[in-house]
Amino acid sequence: MAGMKTIIGLASLLAAGILLTILSCALDSNWLPILVPFIYLIAPLPNMLCQRIGSGGGRGDIWSDASEHRGVLETGYFITSFINVSGAGLPYVLAHANVITQQAMVLSIAGGLLVYGTILGYIHFFITEEPYM
Repeated sequence: MAGMKTIIGLASLLAAGILLTILSCALDSNWLPILVPFIYLIAPLPNMLCQRIGSGGGRGDIWSDASEHRGVLETGYFITSFINVSGAGLPYVLAHANVITQQAMVLSIAGGLLVYGTILGYIHFFITEEPYM
């Protein structure tokens, strides 16, 4: 069960991730790396939506058999993976194009991963699947 220590830990990780991302932007006066946390914020959404569609929400209609709709779940996994790779790849591409420095790239990737880890931690500890009847 998640308690106060979990909340404090997740808040600290989120604050550290945002701090690293803002530092990556502010040190070079280039605010393009701020896009990375926004990419990681939308990363879990396709997976969640496709799981909801694939499970049918517990209704007794045509969507109720999840084994027939495995493609919907796999599509959600694919889109989520694509967004995660884009979040890690954006700072690398910006650094390769000499738009940001290598230091900003490292800070941005580390900050983005901390933000995404916080989102996954929140989903793991606080979002429980309710049994459908």
